[in-house]
Amino acid sequence: MNILITGAKGFIGKNLIATLHNIADGKDRSFGMDTGLTIYEYDIDTDPALLDLYCKNADFVFNLAGVNRPQDPKEFMEGNFGFASTLLNTLKKYNNNCPIMISSSIQAALNNPYGESKKAGEELMFAYGKETGAPVFVYRFPNVFGKWCRPNYNSAVATFCNNIANDLPITVNDPSVLMTLVYIDDVVAELIAALKGEANLKADGYCYVPVEHKITLGEIVDLIYSFAKQPQGLVIPEIPDNSFAKKLYSTYLSYLPQEKVAFPLKMNVDARGSFTELLKTEKCGQVSVNISKPGITKGQHWHHTKWEFFIVVSGKGLIQQRKVGTDEVLNFEVSGDKIEAVHMLPGYTHNIINLSDTEDLVTVMWANEQFNPDKPDTFFEIVE
Repeated sequence: MNILITGAKGFIGKNLIATLHNIADGKDRSFGMDTGLTIYEYDIDTDPALLDLYCKNADFVFNLAGVNRPQDPKEFMEGNFGFASTLLNTLKKYNNNCPIMISSSIQAALNNPYGESKKAGEELMFAYGKETGAPVFVYRFPNVFGKWCRPNYNSAVATFCNNIANDLPITVNDPSVLMTLVYIDDVVAELIAALKGEANLKADGYCYVPVEHKITLGEIVDLIYSFAKQPQGLVIPEIPDNSFAKKLYSTYLSYLPQEKVAFPLKMNVDARGSFTELLKTEKCGQVSVNISKPGITKGQHWHHTKWEFFIVVSGKGLIQQRKVGTDEVLNFEVSGDKIEAVHMLPGYTHNIINLSDTEDLVTVMWANEQFNPDKPDTFFEIVE
């Protein structure tokens, strides 16, 4: 299948092309598509002569080309309606009635130069479909956000993420403004559904992305600032699957400068080794790493309610557990050569012993709750 993508270097174009290349290379089989894809990339700096070749051979066209912020408002009509006309006329030239998708905007419903140019492009596309019988897919996208979106251009989310990630100021005139947004991965998934003939279609003939998020500007900014605090407190905010917060966090991370990609962690070091908290979650506890020097025993305590997993990833050790008030000791030999998770049982005092004379014992530890120094639920008692 030959796929023509105009506006290939734009935000949506880059993400769509990356996914299609993964499909073509067999790296992404989640869409259930064959790998036999040829992708024609066309943008403003492409040799115009190639448009003829691409339109002649295309089996599907994604028209993502458009003008958002020209110096002269007249360029809206030239860039949005004018190029669409050129594209359709070139397809007609070769009697190519393949399916075609056009990227429009919710602005098409408004009376402004940009919206009028988008509306004209929509009407041109619907007329083309009636004339030629070619399937047409017209999408009025709301605000699209995600990685690779240009900040300080036409996306508030991209600007907020970029500026906060880089410690730059932002301006929010009215935090109560309600935004309707779609995430770039959901947009790409819908475009590939259209490619497969499975587009989501409204009764009025427009197509749509089925997953939308409605949230105020103020709430968006608050979320991004909470993400920026993560390296200090190590707390990962609650991010339910497919939630706006999960998608926004991924977007925010994509704008981090190099100096913030890595950040130091506080190592609590003594003669026995070290203990370092790695991350904390709001509702699912915390993860830490413990390093024990050769021959060292750590732990020797129990919990009423707290439970943990110990996972030795390097070295050889012995985990011992004894139910408080009894004499029987449960022994678990652990090793980085055979990684397994061991429950630390509530009501059982437990320890971990480094059995090596020369090698550190490295253990990843998960606890079901963040450590609270005012209520540690940790009581010293030697196992044996």
